[in-house]
Amino acid sequence: MRSDEAKPGDVSADLISGGADQMARLFDVRYGGFGSAPKFPHPAALQFLLARWHDGKGGLAWQREIVEKTLTGMARGGVRDHLGGGFHRYSVDERWIVPHFEKMSYDNSELLRAYLSAYQAFGTPLFREVATGIVDWVLEVMTDKEHGAFATSQDADLTFGDDGDYWTWTVEEANGALTARESAVASSVFDIQETGEMHHDTRKNVLWWKQDPASDDEWPVLRTAIKKLKAARDRRAAPFVDRTAYVNWNAMMAGAFLQAGAVLDRPECNELALKGLERIWTDAWDKDHGMSHVLGRPEPRGMLDDNVQAAAAFLDAHEASGDSAWLDRATLVMKYCNQAYADTTAGYFDIAATNGTAYLATRAKPVQDAPTPSPNGVAGLVLARLAALTDSPEWRARLDRHLRAFAGSARELSLYGSTLLRAIDWAVQPVTRIEVAGPGGDGPACAMHLLALRTYRPRKIVVRRVAERPATTVCVGTSCSLPVSTAEQLAALLEA
Repeated sequence: MRSDEAKPGDVSADLISGGADQMARLFDVRYGGFGSAPKFPHPAALQFLLARWHDGKGGLAWQREIVEKTLTGMARGGVRDHLGGGFHRYSVDERWIVPHFEKMSYDNSELLRAYLSAYQAFGTPLFREVATGIVDWVLEVMTDKEHGAFATSQDADLTFGDDGDYWTWTVEEANGALTARESAVASSVFDIQETGEMHHDTRKNVLWWKQDPASDDEWPVLRTAIKKLKAARDRRAAPFVDRTAYVNWNAMMAGAFLQAGAVLDRPECNELALKGLERIWTDAWDKDHGMSHVLGRPEPRGMLDDNVQAAAAFLDAHEASGDSAWLDRATLVMKYCNQAYADTTAGYFDIAATNGTAYLATRAKPVQDAPTPSPNGVAGLVLARLAALTDSPEWRARLDRHLRAFAGSARELSLYGSTLLRAIDWAVQPVTRIEVAGPGGDGPACAMHLLALRTYRPRKIVVRRVAERPATTVCVGTSCSLPVSTAEQLAALLEA
């Protein structure tokens, strides 16, 4: 038996401010992150606090400090793979140095979004570098480009008890791959010493960014050393990659890749994401039974998470491409969810009433991020976006009813209900709607569409329509701008 996490309550801005205050109390002011060891990333909380910072511009900047210190701490720590890109699962210490070495698709998709959003908001070069590293690792290790699918995970170890030997380095191993100068610079930056961080073999070092190179001329030496260490590690037997293509985690990565395609100017990310989402629609969706759980397998099916994550990514595809078919598909998925997962008390069950029994004997209404975003939190975000994109009172009414079912839980969960809090944020704060009209193809309208996608705004929707002449309007809540016709004019409007 699992407890039902649905506790009703009133939806108000107090939930938003209260949740942020509770997160602030859990913040580690020394190393970033929340709580102590072991430390998990909590990317949804960072996205939530980033929105709080943006909404409170001109006031106290403590939300920015939490976001920046946490993202920087993880970026410098051994929880990040400094050679191949991407993040390990979590840190066993409070300093982000020694990770549990497994790499999960769902962690990296959510962290990719967090680093991209922070780069969009702050312009920090490190955050762009980290996001680029995640994309590169996914493309190199986790992608089935032929079939348009993303793998699930890469193991921590090769054999039982080796405890991350593939990922770690002795002084001798590093020296064997580098010249003397390269080794000196890399050892200084990454703290490669005779006594490392690994308890099972104290000679083994986790690569973490202890300090910057001592001088400008050491930076190119370090970059060469990183390439050589990566090449040497690539010659080792690599941990197993689980290539099972789960629908929910594929949708999460596809959505993150659509954001990366715009922010990093990586069109290959868009192409891969859209190919994967098309496959989800073609292979996994059934109008009578919803999404299957694994691409290429008709059964089992019946999980709420597969459906709402797919719907969220379909909305991302609609905003990125301007193709209304993706909006139609998201609408169909959420209408199915209302039939298969809802009941008279509001909120969604995690498994369908008719075809979800392959998973769990007891249905529940989860709203805690543990560690993936809670399905009901994601459902709230999708309902909010559908309401904003369609301006439909029906979707808004469903959103309000959905959030009231969990508002009591939001107050209790705080950090662990960050996805739900993000959905509540959409309901109580004004939405920014950027509507771009104009001809298809290269030109002013395309440039404005790309700028709209690249610009950070919390609770933002981007609508692309085909018209004879380029014109873009920006609405915040019920207040709308006059149309502008160039990217430069739109940039000035968004900066105002």
